[in-house]
Amino acid sequence: MAVRCLPNMLTTVARRVDGETPAATDVKRWILGARPKTLPAAVVPVAVGTAAVADNDIIWWRAAAALLVSLALQIATNYVNDYADGERGTDDDRVGPVRLVGSGLASAKSVKIAALMAFGVAGAAGGLLALAVGPELFVVGAVSMLAGWAYTGGPKPYGYLGLGEVFVFVFFGVVATAGSAYVQTETLDGLALLASVPVGVLAVALLVINNLRDIPGDTTSGKQTLAVRIGDAKTRQLYVGLYLLAAAVTVAVAATRPFAALALLGLATAVVPAKTVRSGALGADLIPVLGQTGRTQMVTGLLLALGLALAA
Repeated sequence: MAVRCLPNMLTTVARRVDGETPAATDVKRWILGARPKTLPAAVVPVAVGTAAVADNDIIWWRAAAALLVSLALQIATNYVNDYADGERGTDDDRVGPVRLVGSGLASAKSVKIAALMAFGVAGAAGGLLALAVGPELFVVGAVSMLAGWAYTGGPKPYGYLGLGEVFVFVFFGVVATAGSAYVQTETLDGLALLASVPVGVLAVALLVINNLRDIPGDTTSGKQTLAVRIGDAKTRQLYVGLYLLAAAVTVAVAATRPFAALALLGLATAVVPAKTVRSGALGADLIPVLGQTGRTQMVTGLLLALGLALAA
């Protein structure tokens, strides 16, 4: 019973914050909806991709624009997920961070508008990069935005078909990392492509732990995530296996740039969340693991970027 009441408790906290003005509470509501704990998935690939080509002269405004594109796409995708799941009723009975539509904090229409605005920011920043680098970025940007929308939006969302992890690996791993290097050198860089693997794998871990927590609700609502398809036990194995894969590829990256091995120190922080997952924790007990997974992703990614830059 206590677990089922948790979303309502979170909603109450989000709606009423002592000493805050309504405007401040409204801002906090939209920040909650943007899902800050997922934003390392947007920051890390830009840092790593840029660092991979640090032996060139870095064009910092392009790096900043790439970061803005990545953050805006992540936030837009999160709002689309909130809007689409809220309309379908998927978030009506869930355990985890508050959702705007499902909890009644915002209407589906307003969250949809917020998503479109975030996509607009990504399009504007991406457009500047395309004008400076080449028209191929218009295509990459359009495909990325379409993929972000179709993840849970539209009539046949692929996130409901167990393909969410593929989307995350491709767009918040390979595309974002290699793309951040590309806007600097205007060529595909082999090291950036290799480094994109641990980046993408760690981003996938964030989605896996989220979907592991939501297996009961997603099963009831018919949302066939990968976790629902393969089951609880294999999802836990997948979560731990992703960290092992990230470590193995990091060692391969370090063979080219030895200081990249610093990222292994970041991966050591995965021991705590991995133990929690292996212990069989369920529901609300997995909520802290989401934050811990995000921290591991951020620390590991930034250490990988630092190592790549130092060895350039």
